[in-house]
Amino acid sequence: QEQLVESGGASVQAGGSLSLSCIKSGVTPTGRRCMAWFRQVPGKQREGVASIATDGRTTYANSVKGRVTISRDSTKDTLYLQMTNLKPDDAGMYYCAAGIAPSDSGICYLERRFFGVWGQGTQVTVSS
Repeated sequence: QEQLVESGGASVQAGGSLSLSCIKSGVTPTGRRCMAWFRQVPGKQREGVASIATDGRTTYANSVKGRVTISRDSTKDTLYLQMTNLKPDDAGMYYCAAGIAPSDSGICYLERRFFGVWGQGTQVTVSS
């Protein structure tokens, strides 16, 4: 069974940078695979931040475009999220997720329902 373990969460000042990692282990299903980062704050829905498809196509939430980069190293089974110019609204618990693209287009939509494997999360705090 596939497992995901996140790391890298920390407390940073607004304007700072942070890099998160997610190590994948276990059996990886075949197909139109998607990996993504989601964020959740208390009292709010878990929201998608960025995703990456098998062919490398990336999708970003509008709120993070230009400040965040999702990438992966398949040789290390690791997913990354590099964040710059952090804002207080970027704070939250960040979750790594794995799923399947819902259509032949292979696009990895930032919707929870397409992701079935989740990590335990890593906390990001941004102080102003």
